[in-house]
Amino acid sequence: MKILRALVVLLLVAGLSGCGYNAIQRQDESVKAAWSEVLNQYQRRADLVPNLVNTVKGYAQHEEKVFTEVTNARAKVGSMQVNADTINDAEKLKQFQAAQGELSSALSRLMVVSENYPQLKADGLFQNLQAQLEGTENRVTVARNRYVKEVQDYNSMIRTFPNNLTAKMFGYKVKPNFSVDNEKAISTAPTVDFGGNAPAPAASAAH
Repeated sequence: MKILRALVVLLLVAGLSGCGYNAIQRQDESVKAAWSEVLNQYQRRADLVPNLVNTVKGYAQHEEKVFTEVTNARAKVGSMQVNADTINDAEKLKQFQAAQGELSSALSRLMVVSENYPQLKADGLFQNLQAQLEGTENRVTVARNRYVKEVQDYNSMIRTFPNNLTAKMFGYKVKPNFSVDNEKAISTAPTVDFGGNAPAPAASAAH
């Protein structure tokens, strides 16, 4: 009986491997890893906002509307409860992308404002923050593109026979994706002190 049970187990393992179960598991983990990196890079960008706003405000005190837009956009990002389950919810993923897009637009307007203040552009702290922001935006793009590709690979895998039968059996479903053109949760509310010294960036969330 022990030998028979062992043979049954081996056959089951071989059957699951042959029908793509292990491959689906690996691809699902790749999607999760790519998503964590997207969140990490978006958090990195959000952490730069308070010091960046305060630095610009030191030279451009009359641009209150732009500062408010950036602060509100970061607040919206910070209020979103984003976690691993978000990648399976099309509506939440859409809301997440929209909020990050609003912050991107607000930061772009802030950079346009800085062009009108030569002394600000020459400030060493601003130059450093601007370089960090540009580098982070590049990392966001790379991480997001990788995530899009991982989701595409995963969705293609679970739609292909015989993987589709295995996916249905174990409850694996097609994941929603976001477009390349237009992310623990990003949960820290923004702290922008217009009257005092710029606060230090918050520590990035661990994943």
